[in-house]
Amino acid sequence: MDFRYLARYQPQLLALLRIVAGLLFLEHGIQKFFGFPAPFPLHPLPTMLVVAGAIELVGGLLITIGLFTRLAAFIASGEMAVAYFMIHNPQSFWPILNKGEVVILFCFTFFYLIFAGPGSWALDHVVGKKTT
Repeated sequence: MDFRYLARYQPQLLALLRIVAGLLFLEHGIQKFFGFPAPFPLHPLPTMLVVAGAIELVGGLLITIGLFTRLAAFIASGEMAVAYFMIHNPQSFWPILNKGEVVILFCFTFFYLIFAGPGSWALDHVVGKKTT
């Protein structure tokens, strides 16, 4: 079966991946700061979780709209790597046991976006244009 014809949709599907990942990441920041859609179980937030929540809130928004995508993805990927090794990995080597699967997927999705860029439907394309 030949799937080469699907390559023409690559920019749109990359944008869809970016938007969905950004929205899911943003949701973690919203939960930490605003208790929506469910209250965050730890309050008041320790400093490290305030920083993590800010990265998730701002980074998730920037990744979703495709603005400064590569920089936001770099910071978000780093946050997820730190979160995995500080919080999840000490519990167990295996991600299924330490509940780190989502963190790993976020980390590598954002890592991919650093190199792939935002795809189509991104404000990076508008901001990056030079006017003459």
